[in-house]
Amino acid sequence: MPKWRLQTTIIFLVCCVVILALIVTNVLVSEKIAAYAKGIQEEKAKNIAKVVSRGPYVIEALRGQSDPSIIQEFTKDILNATEVQFIVVMDMEGIRKSHPDPEKIGMPFVGGDEKRVLQGEEYSSIAEGTLGVSFRYFSPVFDDSGQQVGAVAVGISLDEVETAIQEGRMTVFLGISLGGLIGLLGAWFLARKIRRVLFGLEPSEISKLLAERNVMLKSVREGIIAVDSNGIVTLINDEGSRLLRKAGIIESPLGRPIEELVSHSELEKVLATGTARYDQEQNLRGVALLVNTVPLLVEGNKRGAIATFRDLTEMRQMAQELSGVKLYAEALRAQSHEFMNKMHVILGMIQIGFYDKLKQYIQELTTNQQTEIGQVMSKIKDPVIAGFILGKLAHARERGITLELTGEDVLPELKSSAMTHEIVTIVGNLITNAFDAVESSEERRVQVGFSYFEEMITIEVVDTGPGMDELTLGRAFEKGFSTKGEENRGIGLYLLGKSVERLDGEVQVESVRGKGTRFTVEIPLRKNEVKK
Repeated sequence: MPKWRLQTTIIFLVCCVVILALIVTNVLVSEKIAAYAKGIQEEKAKNIAKVVSRGPYVIEALRGQSDPSIIQEFTKDILNATEVQFIVVMDMEGIRKSHPDPEKIGMPFVGGDEKRVLQGEEYSSIAEGTLGVSFRYFSPVFDDSGQQVGAVAVGISLDEVETAIQEGRMTVFLGISLGGLIGLLGAWFLARKIRRVLFGLEPSEISKLLAERNVMLKSVREGIIAVDSNGIVTLINDEGSRLLRKAGIIESPLGRPIEELVSHSELEKVLATGTARYDQEQNLRGVALLVNTVPLLVEGNKRGAIATFRDLTEMRQMAQELSGVKLYAEALRAQSHEFMNKMHVILGMIQIGFYDKLKQYIQELTTNQQTEIGQVMSKIKDPVIAGFILGKLAHARERGITLELTGEDVLPELKSSAMTHEIVTIVGNLITNAFDAVESSEERRVQVGFSYFEEMITIEVVDTGPGMDELTLGRAFEKGFSTKGEENRGIGLYLLGKSVERLDGEVQVESVRGKGTRFTVEIPLRKNEVKK
């Protein structure tokens, strides 16, 4: 059996309910209408019979005090005015004194239902007479002394009664038909409205979307929270609940105003402005979050807002790891490339038999390597930073850049690997930025200096590049800003600034157009962060 569309199902069900209700109404109302119409006709016959039975002309004529023909004239006038089928006045023998057909006057009443009225009883009946089957009402005629002198029978054709009933039923039928048409139109509009509210989706599609949404909310690694137009939380996924618990919010946030959970949240701002906000930092009771927030619009109307957020600390650690790995890999690649070049030289000298020259070359390499390593290790006690600087020296030689290690102070070994990693990120990005700056300069020289004094590390990187103007200096640490005008650049100095910020340090930049740039980074250290 094919599945019906939602719109078809709604129209069918509503129409069935309306039709069933109208049928029941028709049955009940029709019976009421029939009884009412019959009652009206009965009351009409009764009233006419009583009026005639109390007429003085009728009473006098039945007592023989006046001409009996006056009864025919009297009843004829009433018959014409009331449009009943017949008005028959009879004496105590059942002989007609009036009849619509004058030839029937003087003849006995036909029908056999007149005996009770001649005994003084008032009643109604249905019987067949000379004018056909009719509804009759009988009323006795009494004189002033209370003696019965005759009777009156007023008849209404059953066809007329049925016609009155049918007219009443037709009115009901027209009303029911109009109601059915209105119900059909209402069902159609209701179905269209529901379909529009549901974006044209069928129930099976809605259930599938709901299942997919629940799985998606559970699987994503970002917290998701949604609020309605009044700022009441209506949805939150598992990751969002975890981050809220991390911030100390144990109770369920559902049904609570967002301002009770987060003061001045991005959701409140988006609800107020209706404008999406991306990559905004939000502090949630000590937990740093990176938040993206968009308004929830339904047919152009603002119905709420949705925010996705991640732990900024976790993201920073990931970014640090990625940037650090890139810097380490670059240093190792430069050293490997330099080593392979030297091996090629040694292999070539062996093949041509220049052994004396080879011996001298190896001795010079060994002396220079030891001198370079000794110089670096004497000034930098931290093996990770020292190894990284040695890699950068090799990278500088590969690019034809002079990299000098300046300063007389000794950089101590650090206890925290996280701090070591931050310093590698800072130094690596400064040196890489300096290498790019001197790439097209006549004098391609970069100086790197470390100093440690009164629990303060100072890192200084000087290049002989073209320098920066005030506009470039003002935007140097913006994410994505680069003077190269290339995609996927402008990240190095941004990460450097974040690393300095996390270490509670400061960075200063001095630049002169045509002469070069000097970066100075100061990082405070506590005694317990330095190995003795």
